[in-house]
Amino acid sequence: MAILILLLIVLLVHLHGGAHHREPRGITATRKACDLSQGNWVPDESYPLYNTSQCPFILKQFDCIRNGRPDKNYVKYRWQPKNCNLPRFNGEDLLRRLRGKSILFVGDSLSLNQWQSLTCMLHTAVPRAKYTSVRTGGLSTFTFPKYDVKVMLSRNAFLVDIASERIGRVLKLDSIGDGKRWKGNDILIFDSWHWWLHIGRKQPWDFIREGNHTYKDMDRLVAYEKGLKTWAKWVEDNVNPEKTRVFFQGVSPDHLNGEKWGETKARFCEGQMVPVSGSKHSHPAEIVLQKVLGSMSKRVNLLNITALSDMRKDGHPSLYGFGGKRSMDCSHWCLPGVPDTWNLLLYSALIQN
Repeated sequence: MAILILLLIVLLVHLHGGAHHREPRGITATRKACDLSQGNWVPDESYPLYNTSQCPFILKQFDCIRNGRPDKNYVKYRWQPKNCNLPRFNGEDLLRRLRGKSILFVGDSLSLNQWQSLTCMLHTAVPRAKYTSVRTGGLSTFTFPKYDVKVMLSRNAFLVDIASERIGRVLKLDSIGDGKRWKGNDILIFDSWHWWLHIGRKQPWDFIREGNHTYKDMDRLVAYEKGLKTWAKWVEDNVNPEKTRVFFQGVSPDHLNGEKWGETKARFCEGQMVPVSGSKHSHPAEIVLQKVLGSMSKRVNLLNITALSDMRKDGHPSLYGFGGKRSMDCSHWCLPGVPDTWNLLLYSALIQN
């Protein structure tokens, strides 16, 4: 009898332990052990998440199908993390969670790309809900009055200031005057990188200044890090983590060089129709960004989009963007497309808390 009782106790302990360690059902993307940025693109006939004909506010430069892109398979891929699943986007759920709050994207045209994606994802989720879309200067505001939710975009490619002075246009690596516009928002999503590389006529500054030193030019990666450190100090000094969540959109890769994906004869991203399997390249700007974020005392959530976007050589407008067949765009992304997954990462992070 004593042996039987002992066996029952061991069995009960085993069952209790098994129940305690059982994997939770449902949204596994919230598990800390899961890295949502690692995985592969898989075909999914339930995609895309929306049709741009439902979103008349989508800019022509991102609406590749309307611009005549003949292939459609690029909208039929879903991001599948290795050890878990991304939650299916529920726009109405997100609007209810955000009731009375404001989201502000701050950055360049890649921020615009993601902002347009999110506004369309939300609008198609509640198509009967009224919305307003207004642009005043560099600020665009998309509002859902029923939910009292604002999704805004502030155009600021460098985050730090550019000022017109007697000597010309000066990029000030240690000055942020635009920060007053960022205050008071509930969610901030920053982005900056591509404009740091511009030269010639596309370069919007003539000199770079840090402190009392003015330079004609400097290593762009060094300048980027200095600008990010100024931005990080602004966050440390001005953001209350109890009231505002801060995200940084990771570096969005371009596909201008076929050698990077093993296709030396490729003419930029033209004619690319399938993703590559796996990303083997680390982006130097992403390394700098992670270094700066890692040095901060206040938490900033990195939307780790670089590797998953690097696989999507097929996702750019190519000849079917802003300039039509007169210019090649291998930097921005077609909508629907890759930025929708960036917003799935954002949605996953927001519903965790």
